[in-house]
Amino acid sequence: MSPRKNAQLAFAAAIVVLLLSALAAYITIIRLRQSATRVAHTYQVESSLGELDSSLSSLTSARTGYSITGAEVLLKVFDSSLPVVRQQLQEVKRLIGDNPRQQALCNRLEDLTEHRISLFQESIALKKSAPEDTAGQIALTDEGLTLAFQGASVMEQMRREEQQLLKVRMETSNRLFRLTVVILAVTFTLALLLFFIHYKLLSSELRARELAERAARDGEESLRSLTSRLLQVQDEERRKFSRELHDSLGQYLAGVKMNLDMYSQAHPGDELLASSIELLDQAIGETRTISHLLHPPLLDEVGFSSAAKWYLQGFSERSGVSVQLNMPDNLGRLPRDVELGLFRALQESVTNIHRHSKSTKAEVTLKTSTDHVLLEVKDFGKGIPEELLSSFHTKGMSSGVGLTGMRERVRELGGQLDIQSHSAGTLIAVTLPRRPGRPETANELSRRNAS
Repeated sequence: MSPRKNAQLAFAAAIVVLLLSALAAYITIIRLRQSATRVAHTYQVESSLGELDSSLSSLTSARTGYSITGAEVLLKVFDSSLPVVRQQLQEVKRLIGDNPRQQALCNRLEDLTEHRISLFQESIALKKSAPEDTAGQIALTDEGLTLAFQGASVMEQMRREEQQLLKVRMETSNRLFRLTVVILAVTFTLALLLFFIHYKLLSSELRARELAERAARDGEESLRSLTSRLLQVQDEERRKFSRELHDSLGQYLAGVKMNLDMYSQAHPGDELLASSIELLDQAIGETRTISHLLHPPLLDEVGFSSAAKWYLQGFSERSGVSVQLNMPDNLGRLPRDVELGLFRALQESVTNIHRHSKSTKAEVTLKTSTDHVLLEVKDFGKGIPEELLSSFHTKGMSSGVGLTGMRERVRELGGQLDIQSHSAGTLIAVTLPRRPGRPETANELSRRNAS
């Protein structure tokens, strides 16, 4: 399985683990909330029992005080406390409705409480009918105390039951809380581990991609270096062939012509000999032209200015294309590599005009500055097809090797090649530094053009 697939699998596993952990945590938290609700319910039951006990004490105090003093105020307190006791008793019954054992105790407490209330009411009625019947009040009080002790015992049993339930519920709540913490910790650790694996796999893939890109860049640099070397070898071979044509074949042809001239003087009127001498003159001229086109001697001896003028003049005579040359009069000499680069760019540009553009005229302009030299070659032909020019700009490809070789030569000298073409013609602009060095980056070129 590829590193990318492994990384995707690790990421998907981490997401699944997080989702499962979220589901488990959600279920556990719901149960924890339920447990917390039960704990709160226990505290609520205990609170209601305490309020019921307090209300019964108030009711008992009001009855006792009234049976002793007969004060109407205490009777009003008794009458107002009685519905509160019954209401609180019903609230306790409601709260313990889910516990059968507590229900039984609550029913027992309700019976005792109602019995006590009936004794209180009987005591109050006795006070009203026979205020001096102390013995009857004492008997009722004794019986009420017995019922009070029994009711207190029942309440205590209910409290103990709630305390036991509270203990169980607290343990359950703590256990669920610990379980939640463990689930979150384990799933978080697993998710971190899976994300770490995902990160390592992605890092491995990125490292492999960087190595591949580095290898591609190294291959591209090697290719460019090879192209540069091939251009240098090509220039050297052209110079060598030019010298051989001029010094060897040219001299042989010149010697043959001299011999034929001498022979023609001894045999005047020989038409075949005259035709041969004329053909030999053409051969010598063509040999000299080919030699100079391969590598013009003027380029090494005088410089680019004279070589360009000579070349464009010959080009116009051979092709019939009228060329207008705009060049500074005081150009002077440029570095040898710059002059050679400019000449080859000029040579390739005007050759393309003759071969492809079908233009009858062209303009060649050379501009100089302190740091750079700009050569512009413009024609008024049919232009380069848009798809071909787009392919050259994006992929560095063209229909031939001329433009590609020109671009590599210009790049090797640290310059820039710009081609603009439309239906009204084509403009080729070559910018070279006066001191060729390392190739300029795109940012450096853009900054220089902007300035």
